[in-house]
Amino acid sequence: MQQIIIVAVVCIALMGLFHLPALKWMSTGFVKIVIGALMLFFLNILSGSFGLHIPINLFTAITVGFLGLPGVVALSSLHLFVI
Repeated sequence: MQQIIIVAVVCIALMGLFHLPALKWMSTGFVKIVIGALMLFFLNILSGSFGLHIPINLFTAITVGFLGLPGVVALSSLHLFVI
């Protein structure tokens, strides 16, 4: 497990040395995913009494992080109407 992390860090560092816009793009994407996960966390806290619970995983965090409020509405409607 530690070897995979070391290889990933070395690859990102090499990419940053040779192509700076790619590193900026990856960091922006990472920040959006973290913000999406935090939005889902607070949504689950606030809407727990209504029976709405959206699991926090990579797919849902990416959806909410990149789409914002429409992503939250889309995942909520999927949970309420499909599941």
